[in-house]
Amino acid sequence: MQRRDFLHTAALASSSWLAGAATLPAMADDAATQPPLRAPRIGVSTYSYWRYRPDTKLGIIECIDLAAEAGFDAVEVLHVQMQDDSNAALQQIKRRAFSHGLDLCGFSTHQTFVSPDPEVRQQNVDHTIRCIELAYAMGIPTIRVNTGRWGTSKNFDELMANKGIEPRLEGYTDDDGFAWVIDGLTKCLKKAEECGVILGLENHWGLGRTAAGVLKVINAIDSPWLRATLDTGNFLEQQYEQYAELAPEAVFVQAKTYFGGGTWYTLDIDYDKVAKILRGVKYQGYISLEFEGQEAHETAIPKSLAMLRKAFG
Repeated sequence: MQRRDFLHTAALASSSWLAGAATLPAMADDAATQPPLRAPRIGVSTYSYWRYRPDTKLGIIECIDLAAEAGFDAVEVLHVQMQDDSNAALQQIKRRAFSHGLDLCGFSTHQTFVSPDPEVRQQNVDHTIRCIELAYAMGIPTIRVNTGRWGTSKNFDELMANKGIEPRLEGYTDDDGFAWVIDGLTKCLKKAEECGVILGLENHWGLGRTAAGVLKVINAIDSPWLRATLDTGNFLEQQYEQYAELAPEAVFVQAKTYFGGGTWYTLDIDYDKVAKILRGVKYQGYISLEFEGQEAHETAIPKSLAMLRKAFG
């Protein structure tokens, strides 16, 4: 074809297409035209097998194998459960999960910034930064972080008996505590951004016991590298209202179940209702099972997975 013939033919084709396109109906901008939400992937925390119980002290590798056998999509790693956090051990964990086709979806850590002692707060900053680096080494995209608590309870059993409420340290206020938490987490953000690991502040007793407490910190810091980890088992009052408050900020969801009765308490959680709340904010992240009951994990965890698949599928 000669160049002038080609250009003439192309021009006719273009004008014909434009004329046809002008007659097409405008794309409706409503829910009917939006792609359906993808169902969240269901993971399991290694805590579900371990549970701080002397009769279930399984290693991380063993928990990954059990998660694959049960049919989960992903595994969340509990830091205090790790027997070795050397780089060689981290890469073994990553390799084992990959060999099973499992994602490593979360890293659950512990820290407290609620202390009047600057050295204690700095130790917790250093610990959190170290955990960010551990998550990065395993390819984990988010870590659970805590505000911390006053530490005036005799032990955790007493804290739970008092529904997570404890007296403040004498001479200090919640405003002091929130200022320490905000300062501590802010110091961790540079490393979080450098590693691409989002900090998920959990509703986990202390100043983070309520959705309002978690949101106070998130809104004050106002960084995309600090969002929320929503734990369905840690709101003891107005749970569904508080789920709805925290859901828009959630980057990770931990779903508690209590088959056989809970270790400290048992909540009746309607996961169909939870799923509806999360769909309402278009949440498509991971749902990580935290089994906290007395029943043997061999039977309780498969039942928990079936329940979560039904609610979130």
